[in-house]
Amino acid sequence: MRIGVFSPAASVDDLVSDFRTAKEAGLASAWVPQVFTIDALTGIAVAGREVPGIEIGTSVIPTYPRHPSALALQALTTQQSIDGRLTLGIGLSHQVVVENMWGISFEKPARHMREYLSILMPLVHDRRVSFEGETLKTVGQVQLQGEVAPPSVVVAALAPTMLAIAGRMADGTITWMTGLNTVRDHIVPRITKAAADAGRPDPRVVVMLPVSVTDDEAGARERAANAFVMYGQLPSYRAMLDREGAEPADVAIIGDPDYVRGQIETVFENGATDFVAITFAKREATLEVLAGMA
Repeated sequence: MRIGVFSPAASVDDLVSDFRTAKEAGLASAWVPQVFTIDALTGIAVAGREVPGIEIGTSVIPTYPRHPSALALQALTTQQSIDGRLTLGIGLSHQVVVENMWGISFEKPARHMREYLSILMPLVHDRRVSFEGETLKTVGQVQLQGEVAPPSVVVAALAPTMLAIAGRMADGTITWMTGLNTVRDHIVPRITKAAADAGRPDPRVVVMLPVSVTDDEAGARERAANAFVMYGQLPSYRAMLDREGAEPADVAIIGDPDYVRGQIETVFENGATDFVAITFAKREATLEVLAGMA
């Protein structure tokens, strides 16, 4: 079982501390968001050099603000900096963010992701590309010196079309606010079929959920309901919650150590290749259980 942990760090020093804690716990990976604090890849390139021996991922970098050729060079530079331990998680973000905060059109998001990956994947694998789509174009190459293995690229994909794109064009998917039954019945079958139809290897399925090991389940669920309420209002997550018949607090893994271990084991039984915990409460107790499983 590949088990990782999410880092909410707001500084490079915090990242170093979180990476070190994850490594010392024996976890397989640590994951960094791209929100409105630290730049994820810059932070990973710096902090990751301080803590060897653990995979580090982004969860996730929005595609719209960064041209794929720019992201490819930044990802390869980061990959070189941390000796090939990067997983590049990317995603569309959400219409309310893309249009209202950044002033960029969110029209035809699936087209955008297909064109984005048509540039990004050749650049990180072959260091050159010639592609012209309806909205994106790149003819050129990356001239980074030295041997650099391409990072694993996973796409935040939940809807059927996006899962098909991720399966055909990328290395897998990373999910959030997606319950265990939906992972089993919707995510895994669709992306696995798309990868097989394209002649690609079985995809990675990275499942990310809130986790708390606690003897106060009711209190922790109330905290989760407040902390994650916004995700129930975003269309892509709302669709997955509706499939599950759940609200954000319901898909969080909360309970005593045996219950949490059992739920994480179910994640893997349902087809996930990786599990990433967001430790929103009782972090030390939760990390202890994750370390025991790792």
